[in-house]
Amino acid sequence: MRTKLYTINCILVIALLALAGCSDDFVEVKSQDENSEDYFNTPEEYDLALVGAYDLLQSTYLNVMLGEIASDNTLAGGESATDVPGIQEIDDMLHTPVNDQLRSIWSWMYAGVNRANYILEFQDKIDFEGKNAIIAQARFLRAYYYFELVKWFGDVPLAIDERIKFGSQFDIERSPKSAVYALIEEDLKFASANLPAVQAQEGRITSGAAQALLGKAYLYQNKFAEAASAFEPVINGPYALVNDYNSIFEPEGENNSESVFEVQYTDKEGAGFGCLQCSEGNVAVGFNGIRNYSGPLFDSGFSFNVPVQEVVDLFTSSDIRKDVAILDIEAWAAETGATYVEGYEHTGYYNRKYIARQGDLNTGDANLTNPNNYRSIRLADVLLMAAEANYKKTSSNEEKAREYLNMVRVRAGLDPVTLADTDLLEQIYEDRRLELVGEGHRFFDLVRTGRAAAAIDGFVVGKHELFPIPAVEIQLAGNNWDQNPGY
Repeated sequence: MRTKLYTINCILVIALLALAGCSDDFVEVKSQDENSEDYFNTPEEYDLALVGAYDLLQSTYLNVMLGEIASDNTLAGGESATDVPGIQEIDDMLHTPVNDQLRSIWSWMYAGVNRANYILEFQDKIDFEGKNAIIAQARFLRAYYYFELVKWFGDVPLAIDERIKFGSQFDIERSPKSAVYALIEEDLKFASANLPAVQAQEGRITSGAAQALLGKAYLYQNKFAEAASAFEPVINGPYALVNDYNSIFEPEGENNSESVFEVQYTDKEGAGFGCLQCSEGNVAVGFNGIRNYSGPLFDSGFSFNVPVQEVVDLFTSSDIRKDVAILDIEAWAAETGATYVEGYEHTGYYNRKYIARQGDLNTGDANLTNPNNYRSIRLADVLLMAAEANYKKTSSNEEKAREYLNMVRVRAGLDPVTLADTDLLEQIYEDRRLELVGEGHRFFDLVRTGRAAAAIDGFVVGKHELFPIPAVEIQLAGNNWDQNPGY
């Protein structure tokens, strides 16, 4: 029987780690230093703290969902125009610094940074066999959370090997993106050099995951030659595209041969709407689900994040990715007799990759504890990023770009692109959209390539490339942080 890297919930971790993000209440707290010196006395304590740092990965369900909704791939949906106003605002490019979802992303990702930094703050306290591997995983996780922060908010407060403690926010400035990326690069290089290519426990970070995220960080900085080089060890590593494309997002497709990094979800701990980040399940699955559904195969949900006709029409009839990515609910209902209720902004389509299936184990609220893993980095994603990087680097390698693109296209049942096909870059962009629809990458791909204004209604150049720093965070920092332009 497979074993996953089970993480521990917010209630347990808060006893050990700072900034768990479970409450916004203003309370009297004890000094964080009182118990810190008494911890990290055994390898087991380091590993337990590491599991706590992994735990915040599960909160990235919101980043994924909003990365689609902010783009031209999907609409917010839900029950009505006032169902989760923050999501509706982001869909319409009307978001402001007062947005609960953006504050959640900020606070949850910083909770992850703080948990990783807690380990690194005491990394030299004792020595033991295997410590470098724990430190490497902690540094990958710090890089992962900072990468989310920098792509959402740009310049952000930077803490290195120490926690942001209560009160210290008054003295910490927003660091330029370049400094944040420099730390990300250092962390990922260390992780790649100190982690194995394959881990005994599913969900643990590997050298390939570190290399892939390093390449992605380079790509987001337009360091195309560096990105192309970083992706090569991943492409030539222990990964292979899955032959049965239909299985990738099913339970049997978790941690498959093309999974470079996967966020592990379970049904072991439920949560409520007062603490969504406490769930051990993939909350986005419930949000994406079919409203009031009754029928075979699928389960109900809240009908958010609904794909639009434009992206559905981009798939050709021979593209096997369409039926994996898109559920045509009207055709499905006509075929099976299933019933459902149309939600707000009903398009007739659902994100089939991440909607609940019947038979998913759920010990808590089925909409908040779904065990469907998030496939954070897939080999197909890496191949398409490598194709783009090889095309765009100063010494362009169109042959390699075409090779990597065609590996993805042929697996999808499409004809390979040939030398006679002139607009190779546009084809890379299109196949990236179709291969990864529903996986949370689209908005940031549009922004980093300068195509967002042409694709997204309401997008304002010079403003919407970044999201606003939550107003309450600026206030809590003594108003010493400037807001992002336009907000």
